[in-house]
Amino acid sequence: MISRMFRRFTFALFALALAVPLSWAASASAPTKAEARSDAAKADAPGKLDYVLQPSDLIKIQVFQEEDLNREVRISQECSVNLPLIGNVDLTGKTARQAEEAIRSLYERDYLVHPQVNLIVEEYVPRNVFVLGSVGNPGVVLFPREQGLTLLDAISRAGSFNRLADKKHVTLKRTNAEGKSDTFTINAEDLSKGDTTETWPLQPNDVITVPERIL
Repeated sequence: MISRMFRRFTFALFALALAVPLSWAASASAPTKAEARSDAAKADAPGKLDYVLQPSDLIKIQVFQEEDLNREVRISQECSVNLPLIGNVDLTGKTARQAEEAIRSLYERDYLVHPQVNLIVEEYVPRNVFVLGSVGNPGVVLFPREQGLTLLDAISRAGSFNRLADKKHVTLKRTNAEGKSDTFTINAEDLSKGDTTETWPLQPNDVITVPERIL
């Protein structure tokens, strides 16, 4: 009887000794709820939009260990640059990172083995839109450096809607690639409420007009 009790007591002590380090290790390795929330917030946080290169931007292109290929050039009005060996490179619609990869691929295709290319924007051409009508401060709104701009962002930067604004019939006028004007009517009230997934990212020289409500 005593022997059985002793064996049970010994087994209980052994189980307790095993459970303590296991539970300690689990608590040490598992993130706390606060840490999990912090990590989730970081994952969900919107990243800065990569800058789309513009005509007249001044860029520096560096090719690692190939100093003869390094250049500081201004992007032409056709949105291209001329570089040693690879010639004319079309950068239309490309972000800085996409342009970097395109240049790297061209050098790798015919001239270099696994080249490392770095593109830096040395001077940004001013980019702006126009916000007119029923806003606090109508006029020119500049794009944030290296970032995009949405319709609601631009209106906010122009002093937001005034009390007479017709938010449901905001117009956006844009000149397309063929030089023709397109006009869009946008329900900015739905945008501000989050009732649509569209954000209406803007392009340089867009014209936004906020009409007055008909009383």
